[in-house]
Amino acid sequence: MADAPVSRAARRRLRWWDIRQQWSMLGVFEITADHEFFRLTTFIKEGARVSIQKGLISEAPDALTAEHYRSRDEQTHKGFTMETFAAPVFQHVRRSLDISEDQYLDSLCSDQCYLQFISNSKSRANFFVTYDKRFFLKTQSRREFCVFARVQVSVGVEAWRHIRNDDWSRVWLNIASEQECQYQAYVDHLEKYPHSIMVRFLGVYKIVIPNETQKYFIVMQSVFFPDERINVRYDVKGCEVGRWTHPDTGGKQIIKVLKDNDFQGNIGLGPEKAWFVEQVKADSEFLRSLNVLDYSLLIAHQPLHQDELDRKHSFANLVLRTTKSLDLDSPEPDEPTAPLLSQNSAPTDPDPGPDPTVDLSDPEAIQLAPLGSTHSELQEFGEHHRRLLPNCDNAVHVVDGPEKRYFVGIIDIFTVYGWKKRLENLWKRIRFPGRAFSTVSPRKYSARFAQWIQDRTE
Repeated sequence: MADAPVSRAARRRLRWWDIRQQWSMLGVFEITADHEFFRLTTFIKEGARVSIQKGLISEAPDALTAEHYRSRDEQTHKGFTMETFAAPVFQHVRRSLDISEDQYLDSLCSDQCYLQFISNSKSRANFFVTYDKRFFLKTQSRREFCVFARVQVSVGVEAWRHIRNDDWSRVWLNIASEQECQYQAYVDHLEKYPHSIMVRFLGVYKIVIPNETQKYFIVMQSVFFPDERINVRYDVKGCEVGRWTHPDTGGKQIIKVLKDNDFQGNIGLGPEKAWFVEQVKADSEFLRSLNVLDYSLLIAHQPLHQDELDRKHSFANLVLRTTKSLDLDSPEPDEPTAPLLSQNSAPTDPDPGPDPTVDLSDPEAIQLAPLGSTHSELQEFGEHHRRLLPNCDNAVHVVDGPEKRYFVGIIDIFTVYGWKKRLENLWKRIRFPGRAFSTVSPRKYSARFAQWIQDRTE
């Protein structure tokens, strides 16, 4: 007797089981009803849904003001309260990445369970991932929250009073109007460098479950999205002390994130090397100006398939990439254009056809107009250090080399060089004389970080 055909529902269940098995091998575990964080993540999704839906009513502001940065919205729900900080600012950032509010809502607040991400990181934070692995949620300490919201020059007396009273969230409301919060400097940097490889923060929240827990958490765009074909990940700081990870998992279901001393080979970007190296310098110099150190560059790679290489070299793809690169902060461009492409045809002929002397299969043969062009788009392209983004999801964190696709992003930007780090620096200078360790001044850290990456990029 022939086997009965497998129903569509059964095929979906088999597929879902297969995906769960893959997650378990990668150190990503589904937060089901019997998981310790199920109650917390359920409340997070419920609170975030209300907050995002409020944002759907009003559009993201074109110009941000001090009030936007100081805004705070508290919602009381059954069993918990949820606070949303600087909602218009984060909505503005999401729009700049072409992430619609509906997409953000569907991913962050889906009925599908969150995933718990477990790695060999020393951080005590909890990491959650949306079901589609597009967004990361990371719990933050009160210190990290204060760093995120702190002013660059000084904090007002009233703000310090709330800090002493252990009400850190009120610091957000007490930043003097004439001063600049650190997140505002971060957003300004992204406005200046729209293709910066710094991690994109998409929301900051605080959840309080009475008599149980109080947590700050931040939502970030995942650097490694989509990650289906990634099989090696690195976290590099540009130093050697403590920067080695044994690749053997010992049978444990965790993702091994390798470090500086494990790094093999080079970052093969070809023509993209110059842009990448300069952008790393710009980003690390910005972090130095904030007195920040101990940040990392996440790196992963996967081979480009032949069909991806073929599309990459097509003229049509080049036009799409150019449009995407210029309109990253405009989700709905009026009309696709490619002003970076040199226009050799006569203006009276709207469709002259391809130039028979140009091999369109060779991207090097396609001439780009010089950055000295009078077009405002070209001037902005050069001033803001843009590049031709790949035509893919998560484009700001993806750089294509001749043979591999690289996922890159600078993370962990909350460590300030205060008195504790200065004491740690003194101790390590005695403990590790002549060796490179992470706890150094932001000036030295920035220069060494950028040089390490430049020396290994080709």
